[in-house]
Amino acid sequence: MNDKLKVLISGSGFAGQGHAVAFRAAGVEVVGIVGRTASVVNEVANKMGIPYSGTDWEQALIDCQPDIVSIATPGGAHYEPIKQAIHFGCHVFSDKPLTDSGNSASELYELSEQRKIKTAFASSFRYMPCIQHAKQLVAEGVIGEPTEVECISHFNLERDIPFGWSHRKEDGGGRLNNNFTHMMSIVTSVIGEKILSIIGEVRDDLGKAPIVEGVHNFKTRRDFIPKDLNDPSLKWGESNVEWSYTVLAQLESPIATKPVSVMFKHGGLNPKFQENHIVFYGTKGAVYIEGHYGMGPLYLWDQNKTWQELPLPQNIVDNQPNIEGDTERNWHYLVREFVKDIKGEKVEPYQTFKEGSLYQKLIDLIRKNNNWTDVRHLQ
Repeated sequence: MNDKLKVLISGSGFAGQGHAVAFRAAGVEVVGIVGRTASVVNEVANKMGIPYSGTDWEQALIDCQPDIVSIATPGGAHYEPIKQAIHFGCHVFSDKPLTDSGNSASELYELSEQRKIKTAFASSFRYMPCIQHAKQLVAEGVIGEPTEVECISHFNLERDIPFGWSHRKEDGGGRLNNNFTHMMSIVTSVIGEKILSIIGEVRDDLGKAPIVEGVHNFKTRRDFIPKDLNDPSLKWGESNVEWSYTVLAQLESPIATKPVSVMFKHGGLNPKFQENHIVFYGTKGAVYIEGHYGMGPLYLWDQNKTWQELPLPQNIVDNQPNIEGDTERNWHYLVREFVKDIKGEKVEPYQTFKEGSLYQKLIDLIRKNNNWTDVRHLQ
């Protein structure tokens, strides 16, 4: 008898293909893949040797009888497939954001709890090697009590990337859904999972984007930027999401006597002058990691009052999946833990729909943009 776990993939683009590879590496049989366009999903299935492909998710659940489903579509398309999968009794691995609203995300979390379904929420850049190193250093007390965290990133994204899901709130777009989820996950992994308070401001610097047909893969969308943006026949779509955000938060840390202050500053369309970075400050020192998602290298400011680059500990190096690409490697890491947990093996805690629904509720609060105090009367 074949007692191998089976997974059904929702989404045939970069994420769907990446999830399929990650589950195969974890010893799970990829029994099917579902996409919105028959010709595209059939081509992907043939290329990857996946035996079943289709465009009807519910029918695929019936036909494939998976133990696990992997949701790799934009966030606005998550709610119904996840709800159906939970009713079928499948464990669910979902990319971020969980849904397009806090209410729908909370509903899915509560439903998964009622049905005793295991879930994984893939805000998975917390598994970057240097982030894990920072977690180890902070836990060992190397920087003393953590006091403050600073996350600064400017992406300089092309303004004329074709109009699509990333431009629409209802489709799971926006920089909070697709950047802040990772950043909050990174910080809580190092400092502590308890978020005490939050305040934020968002801004849409874009306004509109050209409408172009034929974009099926998020990673190759830049290739479809129109050559003539002044073409009078070109159609434009209006953005309704944030492309920049500033968020302040307070987190509880098990090794700090006071709440830890966190600043998240992200400009999706703005160029960087200095390197994007993440810094963890403490009463005795600080850890600086270069790169917006903690790519590295990592530097320690210690009692000698100098910055010293530290190599990765061998235990962290040995525990990394041997995969090219940060996004793909982090998927492999989380999938590996998720599958072990489903099999009843002991694993470190990982993020679930509990965090996915919480993050969506936080995003709803931040997007209200109602934290300003009018001071004109004081002048």
